[in-house]
Amino acid sequence: MSNVLGFGAIGDGVADDTSALQHTLDAGDGVLRLNRGTYRITRPLILDLTKRGFGGVRGEGGTSKIVMAGPGPAIRVIGDHQGTASPRTVQPHTWEKERFPTINGVEIVGEHPESVGIELRKTMKCVVSQVLIRQCRIAVHLVERNRDFLLADSNLYDNHEIGLFLDRCNLHQIIVHGCHISWNKVAGIKSLGGDVHNLQIVGNDIEYNNLTAGGDKIPADVLDQHPGGSEILFDATDGIISEVTISGNTIQATLQDRGANIRVLGAAVQRPQPADTPPAQKADTAHLINITGNVLGSQWRAVELLNVSRVTVTGNTIYDSADLSVYGQACSGIVVTGNAFSWRGLDNEPRKDGIRFEDSDNIVVSSLTTQRLCAGSKDSGAAITFVRCSDSSVSDCQILDPLHRGVELEDCTRCRVSNNTIADRRQQPSMSQAIRVKGKGSNLVAGNILSGAVDRLLDVAEGAAEVQGNMLIS
Repeated sequence: MSNVLGFGAIGDGVADDTSALQHTLDAGDGVLRLNRGTYRITRPLILDLTKRGFGGVRGEGGTSKIVMAGPGPAIRVIGDHQGTASPRTVQPHTWEKERFPTINGVEIVGEHPESVGIELRKTMKCVVSQVLIRQCRIAVHLVERNRDFLLADSNLYDNHEIGLFLDRCNLHQIIVHGCHISWNKVAGIKSLGGDVHNLQIVGNDIEYNNLTAGGDKIPADVLDQHPGGSEILFDATDGIISEVTISGNTIQATLQDRGANIRVLGAAVQRPQPADTPPAQKADTAHLINITGNVLGSQWRAVELLNVSRVTVTGNTIYDSADLSVYGQACSGIVVTGNAFSWRGLDNEPRKDGIRFEDSDNIVVSSLTTQRLCAGSKDSGAAITFVRCSDSSVSDCQILDPLHRGVELEDCTRCRVSNNTIADRRQQPSMSQAIRVKGKGSNLVAGNILSGAVDRLLDVAEGAAEVQGNMLIS
């Protein structure tokens, strides 16, 4: 049995237990069993499955703490799985020596500014559960290549940069479930580059992951270095992120300028201009993403999509975004439907929230209930705004009490605004127009119920749209 006290560990939080713990891993049965206590280490503990065979780390009911007083990961797990998740690609040495490493029941605290909690490299079916990792630079760091990773029932809390970091990693089949991921300064969950597929983020509390969440005054140069904290950040500008489900989470924060609850960045793709025939396009790098049934709010933006395709934003409650609730640029095939949007503030508080797509095609915004969305200005913009978009629609929405206007199309082609109710019901209405269509294009405005504008209900530039069957209530 690899009980660490039998290999010379002290566990008093003062002695350097690095050598004793590593000796336990090298000479014992491969399982690092940590008794109740605090184990201070100064070098990574290497669990090299390729040399020692099966292994894991087991704490005692959460009473076991590792203090990482040196740079790098407190626990580094190394395998040699180079295949996919398909059984045909798994080599015998993986099943015989490396599969299913588990880490559970332990707390890891970083004492060095470059400390990391857990690092995984070329693992197969690794499970990290019931861990608490805090005050590290990164809590859980996946690098190079991993498959079938499960993070469950854990706390990634108050780390200097990132909670869960998928760092230029070839990684498929990942489940993140039942975790608290909060108060990490740059991102709660971040994927950078790599090749990431089949990611499920379900049933978590992901909050306050930005530099300003703690209330401390952050120097301007630090804010510039890490602009806009994000609860979830997928950066596929030099990689791929696809087949993602983000469902049933609470994802909220304190406001950081340019921050987002969920931010997805793809590589720039040539998209058709409104009047063009779609040209040949290279494959999108960020696509097939489902954002469903979450509570999102209290950030600069709730959902931001740049160069992204085939995304659904459905059944969410989205509130109190300082800039926009949903923003998309150079996107295609986006569905925003069945969500509740609301600004929870009072009339005398700063105006906020809205939905805006630019330079995008095949966008569907439908079946929304919105109240007091205040995006845009007196001169431009609306609660829902399309700019230079094509083949898109706003339909069957209730847009109530917008600040300036309900829907605006600018230089759009083949877009439809239909079957919406747009009304300013306040005793002192501020909505200038219910619907405004400006610029060039061939669009349709039909079947809407419009009420309460202080200027005019419909403001459609000549030749910009065909207007049919709207009910105008003065």
